[in-house]
Amino acid sequence: MKTRKFTVSQISKAVLFLGLLIFSVGQPGVCLATEVNLDCDIQSGGCSKQINGRTVDLNIFPKPVKAMKDLTFQVKISGDSLSKPPFIDLGMPGMKMGPNQVILKRNDADIYEGQGVIVRCKSGRTIWQATVTLPGVGSVVFTFNVIN
Repeated sequence: MKTRKFTVSQISKAVLFLGLLIFSVGQPGVCLATEVNLDCDIQSGGCSKQINGRTVDLNIFPKPVKAMKDLTFQVKISGDSLSKPPFIDLGMPGMKMGPNQVILKRNDADIYEGQGVIVRCKSGRTIWQATVTLPGVGSVVFTFNVIN
């Protein structure tokens, strides 16, 4: 059996590299490798998804949807009424970010609206996700591009 000898310098570099790798993966705002499927063209209009017999429509105003602008998020729910209002969590695919939640209030029988801001990512990425949660029912995720 052949043994391999490593210098103190080589071991130090390996430990430093592994430490930085472990530290950076758990930090907010650090990009992680992920494959992204854009399923919502929010710049052209609203998007719809199904969940447990309900249709969830998401729209964002004004258009074009831009980062760092005050935006109105509108969610329309078709189907049985909800016991609590839905809410939206905004984030970027493959990134650990701080909370960015849009609280929605009933505007009409089945339409909820709230105000929020999509922040500009310092990496230059423009793909965002809006996770719409219907309490007691579940969540749907809309993935879309914003304009920096």
